[in-house]
Parts: sequence; C-alpha cells; structure tokens
Amino acid sequence: METVLPDKLLTLTKSIGYLLSELVLTVGILLIIFTGLFKKHKHALTGYLAFMVLLACILQSLVHAPSAESISLLDGMIHVNHFSVAFKTLLDIASLLTVIMSLNHVGLKNNKFTTEYYTFLLSAVLGAHLLTSTTNMVMVFISLELLSISSYVLAGYNQDKKGAEGSLKYFLFGSVASAVMLYGFSVLFGLSGTTDFSSTAFVENLLRNSSPLILVGGLMVLAGFLYKVAATPMHPWAPDVYEAAPMPVVAFLSVVPKLAGLAVLAKFTLAINLYGQSDFDWQLILSVVAMLSITIGNFSALWQNNPKRMMAYSAIAQSGFLLIGIVCFTIEGSKFLLFYSGVYLLANFAIFYCLQLFEKNGIESIPAFSGWGKSQVMASVLLLMAFISLAGIPPTGGFTAKLFIFTALWDAYEQTDKQILIWLLVFGLANTVVALYYYLKIPYYAFLKTPGTQTSKKAQTENYFALILVVLILLLFIQPDILMGWLNRINFVL
Repeated sequence: METVLPDKLLTLTKSIGYLLSELVLTVGILLIIFTGLFKKHKHALTGYLAFMVLLACILQSLVHAPSAESISLLDGMIHVNHFSVAFKTLLDIASLLTVIMSLNHVGLKNNKFTTEYYTFLLSAVLGAHLLTSTTNMVMVFISLELLSISSYVLAGYNQDKKGAEGSLKYFLFGSVASAVMLYGFSVLFGLSGTTDFSSTAFVENLLRNSSPLILVGGLMVLAGFLYKVAATPMHPWAPDVYEAAPMPVVAFLSVVPKLAGLAVLAKFTLAINLYGQSDFDWQLILSVVAMLSITIGNFSALWQNNPKRMMAYSAIAQSGFLLIGIVCFTIEGSKFLLFYSGVYLLANFAIFYCLQLFEKNGIESIPAFSGWGKSQVMASVLLLMAFISLAGIPPTGGFTAKLFIFTALWDAYEQTDKQILIWLLVFGLANTVVALYYYLKIPYYAFLKTPGTQTSKKAQTENYFALILVVLILLLFIQPDILMGWLNRINFVL
C-alpha cells in the first residue's frame, strides 16, 4: 500500500510530459477567460492569445514527438503515438487558420462575446486532441462531448434566428447520436468486459463471445462517429449548420471535428473488425457508407445556390473519400488518409478564406458571383485552384491525394479480392466528374457571366493567406514528398 501512491504519482508525472499540448490548451483557455476581463481591444487580445497558444501546440507536436511507437498514459486512458501526433498537428494548423479568419471577420470583431468565442474554440480543439489520442470508451465519449458541445455553441455565433436554428439542429442531432453511441459502447463493454477497445482482452473476449450484439453495438458506435465526420446517413445536419454559422466557424467545423472523428474511427474499426477475425464484414459496411457519402454529397451539391450549403455537401462527399483510407485496413491506407487530410485542410481553408472576402463584398449566393472574376481577379483565381484541388484535378495536391487513396484501395482489392472495393473505386472515379461540375460553378459565374452592380473593396488579408495555401497545394502536386516523406518516416501504430 505504501508504494502504490508514489508509483501512481511517478506515472502521472511522466504522463504530463507527453501531454504538453493539452496542458498548453488548458492554460490558454484560462488565460483567455482572464483576458476577457479587459474591455478595451478584447477581440484582438483574446484572438492573438489563441493564436500564440495554437502556435505553441504545433511547435510542441513537431519538436517533441514520441520516440517510442506508442506510449500509454494515465492508466491507458490516453495513447500517444505518431499517428495521433500527426493528426493533432493537422488539427492545430486548422485551428490556427480559423483564428486568423476570425480576426478578420467583421461580425466576430463587433461581437461582445469574443472571449467566449475563443474559449469555446480552444475547448473544441482540446476535445479533438483527446479524441485522437484515446482508445478508451469512457475517454472517447468525454472528449467527443467536449468537442461537440463547444461546436454547438460556435455554430450559433451569428446570434440571429437562422444561427439559433442551425445551432439547435446541430445540438439535437448530436445529442441523439451521442446517446446512440453511448448505448453501443455499453453493449460492447458488456460483451468484452473492458473499456479499452485496443486491448487484447477486447479482441479475445469478442472472439470468445461471438454474437449478433457485436454488430448492433458496433453499428451504434459507428453512427456516433459518422455524425462527427458528417458522413451518410448521419449527414442531414450539415447544410443548415454551415449556412447559419459564421464563415470561420464553418471552416473550423468542416475540418477539425471531421479529422478528429476519422482518427478515432480508424482505431475503432480495426478493433471491431477484430484485426481481420470478425464474423461480420466491416469492410463491406464502411465501403457502402463511403459510396453513399460520395454519391449523396456530390449529387446534392449540384442543386445548391448558396456557397456555404454547397460546401456542406462537398464536406459530406469528401468524408466518403477520406473513409476510403480507413476501408483499406492497411498501413498505406492510414498514411494516405493523413496525406489526403492535409491536402483537404489546405484546399478547404483556401476556399473559405476567399468566400469570406466575397462575403465582405455582399456576395452570399452563387449567381451573385457574376463578373467578380474581373474585379477580384486574385481571389477568383485562388478560389478556382482550390476547387480544382477538391475535385482532384492536376496540377494540384488534390490529384495526388486522390491518386494515393485510390492506389491504396486497389492494393486492398488485390489482397482481399473483394468486389465491393472495386465498386467503391468505380464510384469514386465517376463522382470526380460530378464534383467537377459544381466545383466549377462559382468560377463559371465569376469569369464568364455578365457582371452586375459591383462595389469592390481592395485586396484584403484573406487574399494573402489563401495565396499561401494554394501555393502549398501546388507544391504537393509537384513534390508530394514534402508531406509523404515525413509520413513515411513515422511508425503507424494506431
């Protein structure tokens, strides 16, 4: 008994060293709340503080990556490995870009609740960090709720009727999805006797207690994760929430919750598939989900006249492509999932930076872009390049990302000889053509339609940040080793 407490404290002390990013975020949240007590320049102070906190997290992740393949912390509640650190780095970069957008957003500048805005933003990032680093059912649920509740509040930050409606829908859908997922966890816990789905006990007990309840519980948990990544059939909330939320929040929701959900989903699907020994074909289930997400997202986007709603359906379709990396159940699939995530992050934020610039000029519908390609040439060209990247057309990193993800899918087909993987490949390639049609919709209006009355503002900050992102997208086509070289050097232990 005498040695138990010192041993526990020593373990906790060692764990803290690997949780510096989470500690920095926690301290940052407290500092922002304190900074909010000062009334003058509150938006700038809290915004720059959030920027510094996220920059520190990125540097910490890059400099202090774990040397071991996987490190178990806090009695197995947290697992730090190269896979989780890579995802956390992407999450922090996306959040940093969100802060930059927020500092230039007129509505948020004039909002008296800016302290709360950045507090909820960093809280969501903290939840995303914990979600990517855990395989414990209890911790998954807690971190997912921290991410979700913060996102619900951020979605309504326009503080108008539409914003309140979108936030309420997000909350109601999310509450149901969380309840279903929690019940699924309880079923799996009852069958396995452990809350850690990465443990050998989880696999062995499910193999020993093979039952249709495994399928029921697994599908319930899957529903919760699919809601977070905005994949079919858990996608109906996305268009209304995207349309109602401020532009920086839309950009944040399109990337951060999605990537965090994909990180934990990759681990969970490997576990519930019992590392290839399951009686149920989870590869088939995920392939069907991916095909439906790609098809429904792309075809629904064709009819949209609101750019935010179009991007919501684009996000649903992109979830399907990202799921392909998980469907493969291979190390290459995980690497290419991360590469695709990085390119998706850059392209999505480049688009939202440009859309925010046009929103400042009063452009809130796709037909309203008519002729703006002549008065806002730089923003229009950058928007075109980012759209081309999302469609997967050269010379952009989006083409390389899709090539990699389809290559991993083909390799998985050769290993398993499953026809569903070929169907998924065909659906993915065919939908690329459909996606190109609506991705070129805004550039078509901007460059080829007759301009109406325009009161164009001068080039703004968004132009320059979008330019940096587009240059990176082009570089990832010319030299994908910039990102793949790093991914190939790390050990992929989920």
